[in-house]
Amino acid sequence: MNALLDRPELTLLLALGIGLLVGVERERSKGAGPNRGAAGLRTFALIGLVGGACGLFGQPLLTAVAGLFVAAAAVASYRRSRPDDPGLTTEVAMFATFLLGLMMADKPQAAVTAGVVMAVLLAARTPLQALVKDMLSERELRDGLAFAIAALVVLPLLPDRAIDPLGVLNPFALWRLGVVMMGLSALGYIAQRLAGGRRGLLLAGLAGGFVSSTATIAGMGRRARETPGITAAAAAAGVASMLSSMIYLSALLATLRPQVLAHLALPLLAGGGVILVFALVTARNGADSPPGQGATGRAFDLTSTAFFVALVAGCTLLSRLLELWLGERGVLAGAAATGLADAHAAALSVTGLAAAGKMTDSVAALGVLVALIANMLVKAPTAWVLGGAAYGLRVSLGALLLTLGVLGGALAAGLLGG
Repeated sequence: MNALLDRPELTLLLALGIGLLVGVERERSKGAGPNRGAAGLRTFALIGLVGGACGLFGQPLLTAVAGLFVAAAAVASYRRSRPDDPGLTTEVAMFATFLLGLMMADKPQAAVTAGVVMAVLLAARTPLQALVKDMLSERELRDGLAFAIAALVVLPLLPDRAIDPLGVLNPFALWRLGVVMMGLSALGYIAQRLAGGRRGLLLAGLAGGFVSSTATIAGMGRRARETPGITAAAAAAGVASMLSSMIYLSALLATLRPQVLAHLALPLLAGGGVILVFALVTARNGADSPPGQGATGRAFDLTSTAFFVALVAGCTLLSRLLELWLGERGVLAGAAATGLADAHAAALSVTGLAAAGKMTDSVAALGVLVALIANMLVKAPTAWVLGGAAYGLRVSLGALLLTLGVLGGALAAGLLGG
């Protein structure tokens, strides 16, 4: 959209378009007859056009005068409609449309995006009000605000660099993983409400595995401890996240080095098949709840999140110490140590070496295998501590079966024959 900067007529048309887009929604909302609202389709279109023209002229005095005129029109609109509609939505939208038209000259992409979002918010008035008033509880609102603070306030303030002598503890990366865990736990909560306990959690677990299987297991463990009746369903979701994590790993390997994936095809298929069957059996044995009645407890817990971040940090430190201790022999040991924290990162590391010609594809495949198995060692204690004995036993059994399936496939493929 940078070409718009050299085409003033297109800038004006887009500013007019923003006004028309918002004006269509306001026209439908202003009613009819003598008591109808003061601002509708034509008014908003003209306000957007005026803002776009002021942006092109670039005259501060003209912009100030136009802004004052729009503000005065908004005040007049409010005074006229106050008995029937005490809200300020139309008046604020008038001024916002003017500002977005003004932005069109310098930041057209941001202006267009903001205009579309504003129109959507205005059109979604009824469902948004129903969500806030009828569906969203006070506790869920507080949880949402806590997540917003963690993701939008705390996370950007953390340093994005290692702060320890070993150079492995990155506060930004660690807390980002905590935010992911909070989000996945909330996803499970929402899925329970929409689809019921068993199916909703299973879908949430499958989706969460594409982001972080360990974080998903941690989030589902917290839900299982909080609501013992859904322990089996939560465990099935945690186990299912291992399957989607393996699918994601296969996609990464296929992109970076298909030859390595060819060596791992049988182990990954064997492990994925075993864990799929186990997840379905575990989910089938769990109690279900109808949609809308399955969500209990809270969306997430900050204490569990902090513990999970500390656990990952400890595993990361351990991985670095092992790598330093083993020296040159630490290629596979380094993959195992890194896999304790992130199997995908370890797998991509050794696969990148193979792609650069510094390692054979078979050795890289073995490194990926070691990282995947090592990652199972983190899932078991995470499940036991955060989810309790019943949850931890199921998830640990799933991790063990996946490991055995992968090892069996590796033996059949000859990866462990040498």
